[in-house]
Formats: sequence, structure tokens, C-alpha cells
Amino acid sequence: MNWESLLSLKRYGDKNKRLRKEQDDTRLGFEVDYDRIIFSAAFRSLQDKTQVIPLSKTDFVHTRLTHSLEVSVVGRSLGRIAGKMILEKHPHLRETLGYRFNDFGAIVAAAALAHDIGNPPFGHSGEKAIGEYFENGNGKKYRSVLSDVQYQDLIDFEGNANGFRLLTQSREGVEGGLRLSYATLGAFMKYPKESLPKKPSPHIADKKFGFFQSGKDAFNEIAAVLGLLSRNNKAEISFARHPLTYLVEAADDICYTIIDFEDGINLGLISEDYALEYLIKLVQNTINTKKYNSLNYQEDRLSYLRALAISTLIGDAISVFDANEDKILNGTFSTSLLDQSRYQAQIKDIIALSVDKIYRSTEVIEKEIAGYRIISDILEVYTNALIRRKEHKMSNYDNLILGTLPKFYRNTEASVYDILLNACCYVASLSDSAAVHIHNKIMGKSL
Repeated sequence: MNWESLLSLKRYGDKNKRLRKEQDDTRLGFEVDYDRIIFSAAFRSLQDKTQVIPLSKTDFVHTRLTHSLEVSVVGRSLGRIAGKMILEKHPHLRETLGYRFNDFGAIVAAAALAHDIGNPPFGHSGEKAIGEYFENGNGKKYRSVLSDVQYQDLIDFEGNANGFRLLTQSREGVEGGLRLSYATLGAFMKYPKESLPKKPSPHIADKKFGFFQSGKDAFNEIAAVLGLLSRNNKAEISFARHPLTYLVEAADDICYTIIDFEDGINLGLISEDYALEYLIKLVQNTINTKKYNSLNYQEDRLSYLRALAISTLIGDAISVFDANEDKILNGTFSTSLLDQSRYQAQIKDIIALSVDKIYRSTEVIEKEIAGYRIISDILEVYTNALIRRKEHKMSNYDNLILGTLPKFYRNTEASVYDILLNACCYVASLSDSAAVHIHNKIMGKSL
């Protein structure tokens, strides 16, 4: 892969090539991507979607929105630092084509801002709940009318693939979705493959999948323009990652490792003593002990350690990226950047404690159980109504139910696969509170 193609400013529907040296420096194309994402309805809904604690009543806890903003900030730093290194190694990008280090920061920041935009309510359990409905719930009755890969899209419903759909799907009068640059869309794609075969290799790009069958034509066009390398010679679609994807992933890994841990401490789920024991191992070479000891409040001590820890991991991730740029460009770098970190042991210790004390806490488990039922019930009502409408068997109740569904999701002229996927994506678009509210209405629990 080559950086000139990977930094493409092309957008859906462009007839002419966009050149970096002709860009208006007061409003760069990659910065437009950021603006379009942050003003989108899908991004706004993240303010009420779970990051760690579903439906938390405390302002200590991060939501998907605050998490995404923080990941974007860290991603911007990673991109800018990496951009300086890349331009030094490939000076023609600056001297001939006009690229600047901040272009890399803008691409990574925009992709990082959108990295969770397709996630359903109730965190990762929301994805599992949608898949469970089709694999073991009443939705399995549709198996016989779907292809293997279509069915896999549903039983392994993936927030990353739904995010790509949200960013690229055309709607009436809105061609190409948000019409982001292909460079940003490429950096967004953590798993540039379809849902089958499932985990065909240990390569990090094969861990999950990145687009539904309905979006594979859009993905193929983007991959071709960016020059992403095909990773097999079979019929299945699988490509090497865009190099900047590794930085987007690192930003996410850094934030959820450190900041979820901080949330756990603020909520009292983890003792502050653990912050000293675990975080100081990360920052022992940079901590100013006198300054740390002068901080009288827990919030200030945690903020200081968090800032140092994030800075430490940014520097470490950049070192790994720089040392492995050739492997990344030829598609053979098979792990995340933090998996190669010299602080890998400390990171694993922090994550293990977060899993034990936060992700498996009673509050989280109880709300995730409720989320499973809520999502299953909503899917049952809407998929039944949509399919019965397609089969001209719709009841008056079905008609009433479909009247509550946004018009975009009501199309029953499409295939059964598209109808079911649309229903899943509607449920995924709901915030935690909206899902609870709709469930209460359709179950007759409230008026």
C-alpha cells in the first residue's frame, strides 16, 4: 500500500480528483469529515448509550459520546505525531502533494470520533442480544430464507459494520450517507472483511467483521481507491487494514484501559489504592512525586495519573507504529499496537481488574440482563410486523406498530434480509433510555 492512495480525499459521487495542495487550509477536507460526524443524529444518540454502566444515574460515568470525544482527542495526537514521522520518511507527500502532519491527525480524529457510532444500546451486550434473537430466539425461523453470510450478519450483529452502514448508506435525497473522505472511512474500518469466514486467522483484522452484505459494494469501491491489499484469493472479501486504523484502535484501547479504570475508582467499585499500585507502574518514569503528593483530592490525583498514563501509552504506541511501518503497509502486522507495548503486562493487569470489579459488577450484570429482554421484545414486535406486511398478512396491531417506526425503516418491498437488517439497525440506533421507553409502550407497561 502507498500513502498517496491511502490519503485519498475522494468522496462518494466525486467526478474529479481532489488534490491536497488545492485544499482550503482554513477548512480541510479531513476536518469536514469531523464536522459531519459530530453534527449527525447518530453521533448525538451516543450521549445516552452505555460505555461501562448502563443507565447510570451519576455524572462520574462516561457515555459512548464522552468516550468517543476522548478517543478522538487521543487519536488526533497519535495521528499528528505519526504524520510528522511519515512525512520525514516520505517527503514527496509534503513537497509534491502538499500533505501536512495535521492531515494525519484530522483523519485519525474523525475516524476515532465515529468508532462507536454504530453500537446498539446497552453496550456490547446489545450486539449479543440482537444476535441471540436470531440464533436462539424467535428470529431463527428466518434462517431458511437467508444465505449463510446473510444469516451470519444477523447472528453476529456487529456495531462496526453498522457504523460503516450509517456513514455510507444512501437515503432518499442523501446519496452516499455522510459522504466522508475515503481516507477517513478506510481508517474507520477496523475489520475490513465480511462476516464469513468467521475469524479465519489470528490476524487482528479478522477478529470481527466490518460491513454487512448490503454494504459490500460501497466497501469494495473504497478499498479499491485506497489501494487496500486483498488478504486472500478466494471469493470472500477480506483486506489489509488502512495503516491509520492501527492508530484509531490504539486511541480506543488507551482510553478504555485508563478511563474505564478511572470510572471504576470514582464509582467506588475499585479502591483508590489500586490506582497507586497499577497506574504508577505505567508512569513511574515521568511522575513528579512532589506534585502528586501535593494534590489533596482524589479527583485531582486520578486526573494527574490519568494524564501521565495516556501520554505514556501514546508515546509507546507511536514507537511501535514507527518501528513496524513497513509491515503495516504490506499488511503483515497482525496485532494491535498495544499488544506490542512494553507496558503490555501493566495494561493486562488494569483490564483484568476492570473486568472483575466493573464489567462483572452486580449493577452492570443486572442491567445487561434487562437489556437482553428489552432488545429481544422490540425486535420480535417489529420484525413480525414488517414481515407480515411483506406477506400481506398484516393485522391492525401490526399497522399501529409500524406507524411508530421511522419511515426509513418501513420498506417492505426489499428482501427479507434487508427488512430484518433494517429492523436490527433501527434497534441499534436507539439510545438506552429510548429502548426502555419503547419497550414499556409496546409491552403495555406505560402510556
